[in-house]
Amino acid sequence: MEKKNFTTPVTEFVLLGFTQRPELQPFLCVAFFIVYVNTWLGNVIIITTVISDYHLHTSMYILLANLAFLDISESSVSTPKLLSDLLSQRKTISFNECILQMFFFHFFAGAMGFCLVGMAVDRYVAIYKPLRYLTIMNRGVCMRIVALAWLAGLAHSAVQIGLLLQLPFCGPNILDNFFCDVPQVIKLACTDTHLAEMQMKFNNGVQIIIIFIILLISYTIILIKIRTNVTEGKRKALSTCGTQITVMCLQFIPSIFIYAWPIKQFALHKVVSVIYSVITPMLNPMVYTLRNAKMKKAIRRLLNRMLFSRRER
Repeated sequence: MEKKNFTTPVTEFVLLGFTQRPELQPFLCVAFFIVYVNTWLGNVIIITTVISDYHLHTSMYILLANLAFLDISESSVSTPKLLSDLLSQRKTISFNECILQMFFFHFFAGAMGFCLVGMAVDRYVAIYKPLRYLTIMNRGVCMRIVALAWLAGLAHSAVQIGLLLQLPFCGPNILDNFFCDVPQVIKLACTDTHLAEMQMKFNNGVQIIIIFIILLISYTIILIKIRTNVTEGKRKALSTCGTQITVMCLQFIPSIFIYAWPIKQFALHKVVSVIYSVITPMLNPMVYTLRNAKMKKAIRRLLNRMLFSRRER
C-alpha cells in the first residue's frame, strides 16, 4: 500500500521516549544512570584486569575483554540519549545523528554476536582438545577471531544502513522509542516499505536466529561431552559455559522479539529494547566475574596492587 506523498524532507525525528509519564522520568533517569555507570565500571575492570594480568593472556580472557569493550560501546550508543531525553521536554534527534546511531548500534551488536560465536568455539576446543588448547587457540588465532567478529559486525551494519538510506523520508517523523532503531525508522518512509521490511528481517532477525541456534547446538554438544567424562578442568569449563549460555540468552532472546517479530510493535517493545541495549551490557561483567574464580582472583590482585601503590606514595 502506497503512503502519502510529501515534499518536505525529514531533517529530524521526534522520539516519544521510554515513557510519557513525567512523574516517572526523574526516577528512571537515576536508575538508568546507575546502570550505565555500573556498565562502565564493571567492563573497564574486566578490560584492565585482562590487560594487566599475564595469567589471563589466553584466548578465553582476550575474547572476554573484547566482549566487555563491545558492551561499553553498545551501551554508549543509546543510553546517553535515553538519559538526556528523560530530563528534557522535547526529545529530538537529527536525521544524520539518527542514521549514525543505528549504524554504530548494529555495528557493535553484530560484532558482539559473532564474538559470542568465537567464545563458543574457544570453549569447544577447551573441552574436546584440552591438551592442545593453548596450541590451537593461540594469540594469533584469537586475534583473527576478534578481527572477523568486528568485520562481520561492520558488514552487517553497512548493509543495513545502505538499504535504509535508499528509502525516502519526507513526511512522518515521530518515533515511538527512546533511540533510533531500524524497525521503527523504516515505518516512517514515505513509500511502500514491504520489501525493506523483509530485507530488515533477513539481515537482522534471520541472522540472529541462525547465530542463536548455532550457539545452542554448540553448547549442547559441549555439555553432553562434559557429562560423559567429568574432570577438574572440564568442570571449570562447564562453569564457564554456564555463564556464556546466560549471556547468550540475555543478548539474543530479547533481540529475537524485536527483529524477528512481525514489523508491528508489541506492547513491551521498549522494555525489551532496554533489556538488550542497556541492562545486558551491565550484567555481562557480573555474570563472568561472579562465576569465574580465576577472574575474581585476578581482580583482587589488581585491586591490591592499586592499594599498595597508593600507600607507597
